[in-house]
Amino acid sequence: MKRLALSLAIIASLAACSTTSPDVVQRGDAQRMSTVQDGTVLTVRPVTVDGSQSGIGGVTGGVVGAVAGASVGGHRESVAVGVLGAVAGAVIGNAIERNATREEAIEVLVQLKNGDRRAIVQAKGSEVLNPGDAVIIVTTGNKVRVTRAPYGGAPAAPQAPAPIYSPR
Repeated sequence: MKRLALSLAIIASLAACSTTSPDVVQRGDAQRMSTVQDGTVLTVRPVTVDGSQSGIGGVTGGVVGAVAGASVGGHRESVAVGVLGAVAGAVIGNAIERNATREEAIEVLVQLKNGDRRAIVQAKGSEVLNPGDAVIIVTTGNKVRVTRAPYGGAPAAPQAPAPIYSPR
């Protein structure tokens, strides 16, 4: 029983390492140049990001099930029950991993300044985005996130400096 609890704790901790939160920047994305596009939120809707099935949960569950099943009965029974325990444990471990990595998220539809539209799915962050909000789309590598524009909208076009006249 202790082994099962330990295995479940390992699966849960591995699942907690994965996030698509716009508030979390992955280590590999730090100190990298990102492109930024200005836009306006058209719609925001809740979605669920399906959990992953990397195989870690299945393997862990299979090992725990095999060990637990092998400790039942005599030699012949322990082999058969160990095999059944491995199969059942793998199925249960896979389901636990999938549910533990499932994530509540939002899909944000953004209209860019040039009229193009983009749909971005990201985990719910600390900001609440609403239709009409000025936002920026930050792209780093192949990862994209939407956040409020820090200045309330697109920056004004740079102005040429005024000529300096000196009286003669």
